[in-house]
Amino acid sequence: MDITFKNVTYIYQQNTPFAHKAIDNLSFDIASGSFVAIVGHTGSGKSTLIQHLNGLSVPTEGEVSIGDYRLSKADKPKDMKKLRSRVGVVFQYPEHQLFEETVEKDIAFGPQNFGVMEAEIQKRIKEIIPAVGLQEDILQRSPFDLSGGQMRRVAIAGVLAVKPDVLVLDEPTAGLDPRGQKEIMEMFYKLHQEQDLTTVLVTHSMEDALKYADHVLILNKGTKYMEGRPEEVFTQKEALQKVQLDVPEIVQFLNEFDEKFGQAIPFQGQSVEEVAKAIQRMIEGAESR
Repeated sequence: MDITFKNVTYIYQQNTPFAHKAIDNLSFDIASGSFVAIVGHTGSGKSTLIQHLNGLSVPTEGEVSIGDYRLSKADKPKDMKKLRSRVGVVFQYPEHQLFEETVEKDIAFGPQNFGVMEAEIQKRIKEIIPAVGLQEDILQRSPFDLSGGQMRRVAIAGVLAVKPDVLVLDEPTAGLDPRGQKEIMEMFYKLHQEQDLTTVLVTHSMEDALKYADHVLILNKGTKYMEGRPEEVFTQKEALQKVQLDVPEIVQFLNEFDEKFGQAIPFQGQSVEEVAKAIQRMIEGAESR
């Protein structure tokens, strides 16, 4: 599903002394099937933005388009439930939303709420359980008897069981150790590719944005500060520092390598292994001269 924000402004508690403009005249496009990272500090408008993707918030001004759905102050979809079945949101610490007595019932809750037939729900559960890295023998266990990582995967399975076209990830690795963070992000990226999802990742991790996203949107005080391909955005060190953001570690390494040795290796989205090989070739070339 294509997503478009056109001159969107959102004001909390409008026409009161406590009015706060969280998003200010924001415009951007997300192409169907793309993986977009939204980056910015607390208060930049990230959370408010994603609340517009499934109709939890409606623009104070401007218009949001998600596929054929239009959201504006004057025009709100009549079937908001249908929209929310097509946009799955994985909030921070999704395991806190588990409540059923078994894993199976918890995963089934979402599709049941959207009117999916029981036979189809059971089919989806069998498909989703291995996709999130769990075993079927977990289905009859209480979700509260699981490890933290397993609980998070169950909660994610519940979102995926609805079969959304758009998957919104709000800091999905929060609270996980480095290994858990990598496993969860690799899982999401695999799902993104296999199910042809439009994926929107809200993150503080410049490394995750660089590794997985094909487009980056940086917010600052409710406005669009920068956007573009990761290798374009994350090499602009001075511009990022103006909004208290650091370049990813691999970009910082290449900058320091150039400063120390006077040898520039332009960053073009290479992996760590590719950068290491480029340095090796540079060293071998110098030794042969």
